[in-house]
Amino acid sequence: MIDPALAELLLSPWALGVLGLVVGSFLNVVIHRLPLMLERQWWADVVAQLRDRDSFRRTFAAEAPPGLDQAAGALRRTLAALGPLSLTQPGSRCPSCSHRIRWHENIPLLSWLRLRGRCSACGARIAARYPLVELATGALFATLGWRFGAQPGALLYCGFVAALLTLALIDWDTTVLPDAITLPLLWAGLVAAGLGWLPGVAPAASLWGAVAGYLSLWSVYWLFKLTTGKEGMGFGDFKLLAALGAWLGWQAILPIVLMASVLGAVVGLLMKMLGKLREGRFVPFGPFLAGGGLVVLLVGLPVVLGWMGWA
Repeated sequence: MIDPALAELLLSPWALGVLGLVVGSFLNVVIHRLPLMLERQWWADVVAQLRDRDSFRRTFAAEAPPGLDQAAGALRRTLAALGPLSLTQPGSRCPSCSHRIRWHENIPLLSWLRLRGRCSACGARIAARYPLVELATGALFATLGWRFGAQPGALLYCGFVAALLTLALIDWDTTVLPDAITLPLLWAGLVAAGLGWLPGVAPAASLWGAVAGYLSLWSVYWLFKLTTGKEGMGFGDFKLLAALGAWLGWQAILPIVLMASVLGAVVGLLMKMLGKLREGRFVPFGPFLAGGGLVVLLVGLPVVLGWMGWA
């Protein structure tokens, strides 16, 4: 058994805040590299598909032309020339001069401040987003320590918040919500609730939250597509809302969707006025779903329902 005084110290807001700074540094790596890793895997899948003559025959009722093998070979060689890419390899480098980031240049928040936001080798600017992600993660972890106290559940929610922040920024950058994060997050919420580790969220509320979260946006997607012939959102949004339901319970689904819809509409209108909308003239929905989930978690569902007059 861990000494209660030690647990109180390790799970204090200050300790969790420092942990959040370190985790935030890792999240920066995940946010940048995971989409690139996925894209490489998709191109590798293209190579496999180009070489699958049986699939070509079934799909097109004809033999594959010889040029496909040549294209597959060229693409495979191009992919192989890129070298390894994972969350740990290669080591972090300056994108401008390829200077290898040394350990003392990679201390969360402090190194960016000491270097004044510039590479030590070439002087190129280091985006302020990196320390902001670290600072946001640290602040969120500290808030969770204050909100839930020195209990293991606070660590669980720290993991939940880290995943939400990662998903929000990846979706904002790429309009992709990776299954590598959404699906483990969903199952982790269901298991944690089933084991009684989520304060105030019964196993049944978690299960029905996952079901309601997925089916609600799935229904909206198909209604919109059947009505307009267009896709209004991606399948990752269904999985993210299902994960939020698993962690926060079915009662949180409607408040999260309403908050996300209102905030997303406001941001979309502002971006349209400023000419900042990306190609296709839309904004991703995932960051606003994640934001709604964070609000429910940090202030509590009863407070959110009270804001809406549903308490």
